[in-house]
Amino acid sequence: MKILIVDDEAPARARMASLVDAVGGHQVVGEACNGREALDAAARLNPDVVLMDIRMPGMDGLEAASRLVRQSSPPAVIFVTAFGDHALEAFETAAIDYLLKPVRRDRLAEALGKARRLNRAQLDALAEASVDESVRQHILCRRRGGLELIPIENVRFFQADQKYITVNHIGGEDLIEDSLKRLEQEFGDSFVRIHRNALVARRSLLGLEKGSDGRPCAVLRETDQRLEVSRRHLPKVRDLLRESSR
Repeated sequence: MKILIVDDEAPARARMASLVDAVGGHQVVGEACNGREALDAAARLNPDVVLMDIRMPGMDGLEAASRLVRQSSPPAVIFVTAFGDHALEAFETAAIDYLLKPVRRDRLAEALGKARRLNRAQLDALAEASVDESVRQHILCRRRGGLELIPIENVRFFQADQKYITVNHIGGEDLIEDSLKRLEQEFGDSFVRIHRNALVARRSLLGLEKGSDGRPCAVLRETDQRLEVSRRHLPKVRDLLRESSR
C-alpha cells in the first residue's frame, strides 16, 4: 500500500518511515508536517493509508482526517499519537485504528493489515457513519497496549463489575471503564436492561430458561453464556420476546 506519514516532528516521521520499512510490503510515498499539508499531499499522491499525528500546529490531525474521509476516494486513516485523550473523538472521524507512541512494529503491522483488508465500500461506509455523531458506532477499549474498536452491532451484552464493564461481543470479551446507566441512555433503542448489572442487545435475545437456582435467565444467540433476569425487568424481557416471535 502507498502510505503518507503526517507528523510535525521530523524525527517522528523518520522513525515511522523506518517502522513501515521494517514491516515490509508497503511504500512511503510522502510526508507532511501538519493537517493542511496532509490534505495537499493526499490530493497529489492518492495514498491508500495516512498515518496521522493529532496534535500539530495549524490544522490538527482530527480536522484533517475528518476532511480526508469525506473525499470521493478516501484513504484509510490511522492515528499515531503520544496522547490517548483524543481516542473517542478520533474514531468519530472514521479512523480505522489508533496507535499510541512509541509504536511497536507488530502493532503497526496489525493496523496496516486491518487497512489492507478494508475495501472501498467499507471505507465509504465508515465515512458515512461518522457523520452521525449522536450515537457512537463503536466501543473503544484498550487491548495489547493499544486501542481497539468494537462495532456496536457486534456487541451481545454489557455487564457491570465494580468500576469496569465487560463487553461481550463476536470477537470475545473486553473491559471498558464506563457506566451502565450511560450506556443504557445512549444505546437504549437497541439494548434492554435485564438486570441492574446487565444490558443485552435486543437482537441477541433468544429466550428464557430457569437457572440451577430456579431464577430466570436470558438465552442469547451465538453463546452458551446465560445472564440472570431480575424480577423487576422480567416483564419487559417477556414482552420483547413475544414481539420478536410474531
